[in-house]
Amino acid sequence: MYRKEHDSVGNIDIPKEAYYGVNAQRAVDNFQITKLKLDPLFVESLVEIKKATAMANMELGELDIKIGEAIIKAADEMLQGNLYDQMIVDPIQGGAGTSTNMNINEVLANRAIELLGGEKGDYTVVSPNDHVNKGQSTNDVYPSAGKLTFLKMMDQLLPTLSDLAAAFKVKAEAFKDIKKMGRTQLSDAVPITVGAEFNAYYVLTKRNIARLVNVRSEISSLNMGGTAIGTGISAHNDLPNMVVKHLNSITGFDLEVAEDLVDGTQNIDCYAVVSDCLKTIALSTSKVANDIRLLSSGPRTGLGELFIPSRQNGSSIMPGKINPVIPEVVTQAAFLVAGHNVTISMAVEAGQLELNAFEPVIFYTMIESFNALTNAFRSFIDNCVIGIEVNEKRCRELLERSTYLTTSLASHIGYDEASSITKQSLREDKTVLEVAREHGVSESILKQIMD
Repeated sequence: MYRKEHDSVGNIDIPKEAYYGVNAQRAVDNFQITKLKLDPLFVESLVEIKKATAMANMELGELDIKIGEAIIKAADEMLQGNLYDQMIVDPIQGGAGTSTNMNINEVLANRAIELLGGEKGDYTVVSPNDHVNKGQSTNDVYPSAGKLTFLKMMDQLLPTLSDLAAAFKVKAEAFKDIKKMGRTQLSDAVPITVGAEFNAYYVLTKRNIARLVNVRSEISSLNMGGTAIGTGISAHNDLPNMVVKHLNSITGFDLEVAEDLVDGTQNIDCYAVVSDCLKTIALSTSKVANDIRLLSSGPRTGLGELFIPSRQNGSSIMPGKINPVIPEVVTQAAFLVAGHNVTISMAVEAGQLELNAFEPVIFYTMIESFNALTNAFRSFIDNCVIGIEVNEKRCRELLERSTYLTTSLASHIGYDEASSITKQSLREDKTVLEVAREHGVSESILKQIMD
């Protein structure tokens, strides 16, 4: 069974029981790009904006109370998890997000119509455009929904980063007295403790937490009420402040109205800043994952200084092989985020005049970046970091066979003589102490550098 709906293009058949309408169906016909659904947090953010705006319009006398209350009731039902399957448009779409905005307008309108005793599709009762979208445009609704979504995703990533920092700190304390060989450019350098290495990972993660906290301000101002290009055409003058007030009450965030609504509609550089932050967090943590992967390499022919948990078989042909799959997936998530950062950077630049039409691809990639990092870091904590142990015997063996002593020796006998001892030690497979004695270095000096 179908009902007929029409738009400026013409008539179209919509399933009689569908809550979406002609605009959403057109988008499905036009945009089979990812063939995925909108992220639930993004849908939730859209609903919160529609609810807050209906509340504001009612308070300002711009929306009939009966219609407004029906829209709010429909929104509350969606916020409880209903009708998400009616959001049918592809995340990546032409039109700067208009298809998504109209999809949510249609769903809320049709549910509100039902609540008022009408039949879905009878937009004389509740109109997707005139009522649900009252005082709004895609150009303020869509970017505001993106910002709300990213704030929520930050609230998921931040606790994960805090847990990662705590896990590194525990290991730093546990390994603080275990000496090993430090390396620069993959070559022996000078001694360090395993705990000092893990404390550096802890400090890095704390810095990443601070970065993410600081970047929240970039996406805490909304252009709601700016409508099409930021001039506020068709919206009440007090709508921006009123919507933000209600959104703060609904979400618990500390949002504010954009300093300039035209700028807030034209320019979306804030997303580039957030994406750069995610890339920095991703790449720096990937470096740590690579360190752990290298230090645990082996079990017989690698560095072998760390033991990481065995999570699964590593080969379909080599019996007993175990691979560092968790550090590997962290690095792959970082590659994903870095690639998405390029996409987001290009989309931010591509805006023209009063609007940037490329927010859909920004939101799609940014949401995926947030999810990938949150999930990869959680796996890193639970399946790798908390189970790391040190191969103390291997650390001691490599430390004793290293040539690091010549660094200290150089201050007593000179760089050139110490270099000669190093080369002979490697050439003849002797310890530095053995060769130093052959070169006549006194026992008092050797005792001093060994201390």
